[in-house]
Amino acid sequence: MDMIVTPTNRLQGDIQALSSKNYTTRYLLVAALAEGTSTILYPAHSEDGEAMRRCIRDLGAVIEEDAEKIVITGFGRHPRPVKELNVGNAGAVLRFILSIAALVPGEVNFVNAYPQSLGKRPHDDLLEALQGMGVEIEHNGGKLPITVRGGNPKGGKIRVSGSVSSQFLSSLLFMTPLLDEDSEIEVLHDLKSKVVIGQTLEVLAQAGIVVHASDDLMFFRVPGRQKYRAQTYTVQGDYPGSAAVLAAAAVTNSDVKLHRLTEDSKQGERAVVDVLRAMNVPLTHENGIVHVRGKGRLKAVEFDGDEFTDGVLAMVAASVFAEGTSRFYNVENLRYKECDRITDYLNELRKAGANVEEKRDEIIVHGRPEGVEGGVEIDAHFDHRVIMALTVVGLRAAKPIRIRDAHHVAKSYPQYFDHLKALGAQVKWVE
Repeated sequence: MDMIVTPTNRLQGDIQALSSKNYTTRYLLVAALAEGTSTILYPAHSEDGEAMRRCIRDLGAVIEEDAEKIVITGFGRHPRPVKELNVGNAGAVLRFILSIAALVPGEVNFVNAYPQSLGKRPHDDLLEALQGMGVEIEHNGGKLPITVRGGNPKGGKIRVSGSVSSQFLSSLLFMTPLLDEDSEIEVLHDLKSKVVIGQTLEVLAQAGIVVHASDDLMFFRVPGRQKYRAQTYTVQGDYPGSAAVLAAAAVTNSDVKLHRLTEDSKQGERAVVDVLRAMNVPLTHENGIVHVRGKGRLKAVEFDGDEFTDGVLAMVAASVFAEGTSRFYNVENLRYKECDRITDYLNELRKAGANVEEKRDEIIVHGRPEGVEGGVEIDAHFDHRVIMALTVVGLRAAKPIRIRDAHHVAKSYPQYFDHLKALGAQVKWVE
């Protein structure tokens, strides 16, 4: 379905931030890797979460759930044999489960359900690391479809590149504690999105797993023969999804409160609050509530986007209307997401009337405080983050914009348009 976004001058109201997708997928995985029963309170309900639930269920986890919790009885070190796994369009889920599939005796086939999106993303670095551990893998030039023949991966000295994605390292950190051998993981080249590794280490520690990490997160010692602890986890509010709501409040006249966004969160996207402050957006952040009293008048900023990868597109959308030229640098890994979130996204912004340019690892925005023309149909490339960010631009366009296939926002934030509508945004689904 498509979404018509009509210019909206004012947003007002209170909403509860959705629960964190990143933490939910990690809690689902560590609960499955435990022997015993764990409970996840306030899980995020998204296509990514559904993909993880589907995979761990197929691997032998028993799952019961209601609106407020998921109860999981895990399979521990011994996932059951399964011929096929479908991760949908969830890159993180694919990468995390690839390592777990290496524990499965026999052959596991990962299908290519989204050839135009996840099917284009590279996974070579993780596949090479797993092959170095004795796992036999067939793949399509590092991409789906992928077949894993494992059962007995070996620990020891492991090397993995972090230059494309931190998800490869996270994947190995989830699997190696279960091996018979101790492991040493050396990260080659650069490590993108280090702050997300902090989330992985936080969840592992909560699950009772010991990992010794160097200060620069480029070397890890992981004792083998560990067991994940079955327990209760509470999912915190999600900053990446909230970034777009906050950006929408920033570019309009607004009085908006977002609840459940803790000030001490380890989510890197918490930095979007600092970005908006630097843009001169009037806001406070106290007691888990971000309160934006937007006036739509913004100033340009420069930020290292690697610290808040999943919030960059929303901040770029806000900077479209800032006075001056904004620059978001160190963001090359945006090219390896559901789409090329630099080239593809900027092409759509230009259609709407934004003045933007790209470099290999930078997004540059020449702000237009007077707004953009709009009045066009734009393609979100099946990417939930692009959909949310383009919506922000539509709220300040002179004419409505139509976002094709906007229903793919459900990958991470199914209630996004409901929440915007509750705040007064003029958004409408059309066939």
